[in-house]
Amino acid sequence: MVNDITVILNCYKRPNYLQEQINSIKNQTVKPKEIWLWINSTDENKKINPYVLGLDRVFKSSVNCKYHARFAIGLLANTEYVAFFDDDTIPGDKWFENCLNTMQQTPGILGGAGVILHDRRYMYHARVGWPSKISQTTEVDLVGHAWFLKRSDLNYMWRETPYSLQNGEDIQLSYLAKKYGGVKTYCPPHPKDAIVTGK
Repeated sequence: MVNDITVILNCYKRPNYLQEQINSIKNQTVKPKEIWLWINSTDENKKINPYVLGLDRVFKSSVNCKYHARFAIGLLANTEYVAFFDDDTIPGDKWFENCLNTMQQTPGILGGAGVILHDRRYMYHARVGWPSKISQTTEVDLVGHAWFLKRSDLNYMWRETPYSLQNGEDIQLSYLAKKYGGVKTYCPPHPKDAIVTGK
């Protein structure tokens, strides 16, 4: 299986999970090519020394750029796939293997926790993926906590100016990828060793 994957971690407000995340990523059955870290400027992140964690690249911001910045950093990757994780999300050992297998049948944006909207408002929705331990690939409107996609599909996220940089990066990614590229969003099956879990 290919290991043409760049992982981008996001150190937002929970650096206490960072080492566990890195260990889980390095223990994948399909190893990533590189692991990068985006560090937002928050009080919680002032004491971490990322240079002792065995990462390939570290991006440290002097301001808190919230959630969108990591997806902008992903455009710098030189791999076929990019994988992103929230700072409270730990992948099972077969997460990348699971995603690559799913991509063969249903290419698109894959994620750990999917949202199916029941109307145009986010407040009415169902969640699938790690919250419900689905056994089959399920099309959703957007995903969160973990993302796995072709780096080339990340370009669609920036075809329009974000409505807000405070949140909504998950909606923006899936909506614009579908609007401009016909790229759908899915939750892959979540067997025990291939799920992502939130803290």
